Amino acid sequence: MLRLESVSKIYPTGEVLKDCTWEVLPGERIGLVGANGAGKSTQIKMLLGLEEPTTGQVIRPSQIKIAYLAQEFMVTPGQSVREELLSVFEEAHAVQHELGEAQLALATADGAPEAELTRLLKKIDRLQDRFEALDGSILISKVEKLLPELGFGDAEGDRAVETFSGGWQMRIGLGKLLLAEPDVLLLDEPTNHLDLETIEWLEKYLRSLNRAMVIVSHDRRFLDRVVTKIVEVERGVAATYSGNYSFYQQAKAEREEAQLSAYERQQRELERQQVFIERFRASATRSTQAKSREKQLEKIERVEAPLSRERTLRFRFAPAPASGKQVMCVRDLSLEYGGEIVFLGADLEIQRGDRIALLGPNGAGKSTLLRLLALEEEPTAGTIAMGHNVIAGYYAQHQAEILDMGKSALATLHDEAPQLTDEQVRTMLGRFLFSGDTVFKKVSALSGGEKSRLALARLLLRPSNFLLLDEPTNHLDIPSKEMLEEALVSYDGTAVIVSHDRYFIERVATKIVEIREGELYTYDGDYEYYLEKKAAEAEQKALAEKKAREAARAAEKRAKEKQKQKQKAGK
Repeated sequence: MLRLESVSKIYPTGEVLKDCTWEVLPGERIGLVGANGAGKSTQIKMLLGLEEPTTGQVIRPSQIKIAYLAQEFMVTPGQSVREELLSVFEEAHAVQHELGEAQLALATADGAPEAELTRLLKKIDRLQDRFEALDGSILISKVEKLLPELGFGDAEGDRAVETFSGGWQMRIGLGKLLLAEPDVLLLDEPTNHLDLETIEWLEKYLRSLNRAMVIVSHDRRFLDRVVTKIVEVERGVAATYSGNYSFYQQAKAEREEAQLSAYERQQRELERQQVFIERFRASATRSTQAKSREKQLEKIERVEAPLSRERTLRFRFAPAPASGKQVMCVRDLSLEYGGEIVFLGADLEIQRGDRIALLGPNGAGKSTLLRLLALEEEPTAGTIAMGHNVIAGYYAQHQAEILDMGKSALATLHDEAPQLTDEQVRTMLGRFLFSGDTVFKKVSALSGGEKSRLALARLLLRPSNFLLLDEPTNHLDIPSKEMLEEALVSYDGTAVIVSHDRYFIERVATKIVEIREGELYTYDGDYEYYLEKKAAEAEQKALAEKKAREAARAAEKRAKEKQKQKQKAGK
């Protein structure tokens, strides 16, 4: 269906891909994974025909239809959801728009000359005929059928697209792709900036589609629940694993174990041969044999050590003095913005050692609560009391803007931890995806994502015992997320984290706080415990609603019977 065959790609800055072979078969949902810079985007561009390989070939049948959902969802302000979806069919959309204008002109043409009315009527007839010739009614029917599938109610279909959140705009963007009826969907980080509810909707929706997909994502739980095959790009080479992300992790670990065993065996043999060569190089009787072995060693194809073997650094937070048992106490918290209530009478207690994940839909107030806990914002009412000897470290996106623009990335971290050597600082920067000469770039020359990563690395080098982290995994690839997870799990302080990465939350959180309608609901357990409790709550709610409906029907029945008895008595 679609295949990369022994593909390589060499840019002036170096080789990105050197031997990538994999294919997309009908109905497969492929997760394309790898560290940032591994060449995932390059391969997506090749599949789209936007880039050509240096060597190898991309086998793409001429009749195949490929649709691409970029990270940014482009919508046209002023258009309704229905109009935006119909815009996929460009000619039909243009005719419908012109028809609407003509009908409006006729409706407002009171007092116009008869000739003008006749002209408008003829134009409307001509446009209606053209619209039908383009199967306009069928296309509108497709849009109407898709609206509820995407979660839009009938009235919402007439709302302007710009009034919807990013998550709902993503649904519109996906809907536009699906109306084009592609054979293959290419999705680039589709879960970015979506809340958990929307991510879960997207998972179910993608699983329901009978289409081939290639998905680039750093969301491991999303990959676990959606994909049927993993293609990993590492050192410029693609490896295929048939299964979801968890299967890939297990299979890769087994493959790396076998590779490590082969690598160590070869290293022992190389060392043994090298000892022989060094010993007899100058020997009058055995120098020829030593030279022969040396030539043989040069020809041996070396087994590379697994990358996991090379990733020896395990980041640890800078040590800080222990805080008191109670880190923070929030009582009767209320906050109001321009007449809109964000929090109303909320309570929260944070104990030493808690690792709390803040959950809630976009706009619920998660980032706002972090600012309040960091004492960067004042509540409308209530109290926020910090405990004894608490040293807070707060990470928010705006922190990237207060970095010294004139310093290099290397100097920025060196100033924060002067006790570290250049090599240690460079290794630390490498963990936050700064490699090669990037460490010498001025902050002013860094991208937004690079600045965010540098700000996070800088914060984590500061001694603190109370971390407040707002989306710390944004702009991080999977290996870097794993590094941060390990560091947080071994952290002996307290942390409150906002994240939409469920796998990250599963690994790190010991307690969940959900923001719901201005109040804080605490679940004293990890993410799985939270999900179990939420499922039980939903079941209890459904049961209570069922009982209420039954009670209402019984009351209605009794009222009718009573009314009948009155009518009989009246006769």
